[in-house]
Amino acid sequence: MHSTAIGPTNTVRSIARSTVGLVVVDDHVETRVQAELAFADHGTDLSIRLAFPDVERALGFTRKPQGWCRGDLCIPAAATAAIEDADAATLDITAFAALLGRPVAIEPDAGVVVLGASAAQRSAALTGGTAPDFTLPDVHGVEHRLSDLRGRKVALVFWASWCGCRYDLPEWERQHAALAAEGFSVLSVAVDRRIEDAAPWIAEAAPTHHAVIDVDGKVADLYQLLNVPTVVWIDEESRIARPNDTQFATDLFRSMSGLDAHKTLGALRRWVTTGDPGLGQNTVAELTRPSTPEQQRARTQATLALWLLRHGRTEAAEAHFARAAELAPEDITTWRSAMPLLGVDPMGDEYFARRTALEEAGVPIYRPLPDRQ
Repeated sequence: MHSTAIGPTNTVRSIARSTVGLVVVDDHVETRVQAELAFADHGTDLSIRLAFPDVERALGFTRKPQGWCRGDLCIPAAATAAIEDADAATLDITAFAALLGRPVAIEPDAGVVVLGASAAQRSAALTGGTAPDFTLPDVHGVEHRLSDLRGRKVALVFWASWCGCRYDLPEWERQHAALAAEGFSVLSVAVDRRIEDAAPWIAEAAPTHHAVIDVDGKVADLYQLLNVPTVVWIDEESRIARPNDTQFATDLFRSMSGLDAHKTLGALRRWVTTGDPGLGQNTVAELTRPSTPEQQRARTQATLALWLLRHGRTEAAEAHFARAAELAPEDITTWRSAMPLLGVDPMGDEYFARRTALEEAGVPIYRPLPDRQ
């Protein structure tokens, strides 16, 4: 169906409309809906309209007299009036996402749209002091929740099979066992996108701690992970005692990282036994790096790419993975985790070429916090 409309500059634009089945991925949660797609300006401008009930199903926002509300958040009716069609009872969710500062990635031919979290939302979750809760499965499909460890000190250890830090997993298990009686636990999170990539390394470490796998990248997104290894210390009250910190548990790669594992583990033991993380709460907030809009756009593109790849659309997936890398080249976790999926060696020439380019541009590969001693 085609029609014409008057644009904001009073020029006539041709609009092609179609009603399609659509998958809406809202912050990693999928919902199938019927949607009206409107392509304007020869397909370069796309809006997606959902019926009001489908907006609630897909995004969790309900139309109330005062506006669109979800929990304590309400977007005033005056702000959304221009993007609603009152007669058809539909809302343009692409424009709605823009009002919320949320990035959107779309692949019309595949019938999928992804809405990511805003940079402000992600930054607020970490700077608020409380560690964001999450649930992830282990290799056997058993789910584990971070908040189940409330009342214990926790080292949240992010690693990957494509990182040399995979060799540190047995040492993290030893720390878990040695300090368990002091009220300490390790929760390790592999950021691999396939369970089978992480599984052998987990099996070799034979962990008694919860070892989970973030195959969708949702926790890497939640914790603003730019590279691995990254470790977050969380106290008994679920407060972040030490924010994202590059920590190795062994010195196998000290020549590359310049980091002393002995200092790391010494500081860890001091924190567990004395409660001193080496940082005050004000410093924790100051050292928590905020997300950027580009990083959130990149993660949204990568989420779409992963969905496409899992649904057999490799060429489209490659394009969106490439776009993610362009938007936030410093987000090594995002682009390097895609390499094995695309048949690229994540420890080969392409990785080191990208790494060298970042170093030459002054972008840090590792991001350790101030000296732990």
